[in-house]
Amino acid sequence: MIKKILFLFAAVLFTSCGSYNSIDSFYNAHKNDDQVQAVRVPRFMFTLLSSISPETDALIGNTKDLRYMQFPSTTTERATYLNEQMMGITGSAFIEVYRNNDKEARNVISIRERGDVVKEILVYKNNSNKGSFLYFNGNFDPVQVQQMVKNRDFDKLGDGLINQFTGSVAPTIISQ
Repeated sequence: MIKKILFLFAAVLFTSCGSYNSIDSFYNAHKNDDQVQAVRVPRFMFTLLSSISPETDALIGNTKDLRYMQFPSTTTERATYLNEQMMGITGSAFIEVYRNNDKEARNVISIRERGDVVKEILVYKNNSNKGSFLYFNGNFDPVQVQQMVKNRDFDKLGDGLINQFTGSVAPTIISQ
């Protein structure tokens, strides 16, 4: 009986710790911060977003959850703090398919697979001015994802999302 209680306690503790380091917790913790632009796309709007590019059209068709957040990162401390939070999210659960580090600046694309399907894509960028993440959840072709990483197609998507929702030219997202 004591073993069952300890096992149950450990399972609850493990589950609660795991949920702290998630896209949901990061999004909810920062969506109300000053100077943050946050977009969580409802499913009915996916067809509008598919017009950004042919690559986006193919990707959006398999998406179940799409979020984008752009946030200020104007100090070394803030950049380090955000980098550590994002590393907590990706940790060992994601596979990094692209990374470029330059001091505190980061450009990282990570995926989570199940079998031979990519289930989640996380594109994280941070420099001394702004940070952003772009998150997809769905069922994605690994070959298509690899091609989009290679062609840097994910770099265009953040601007396209903001443009679709504001109807204006978006501020420049971090570029390499």
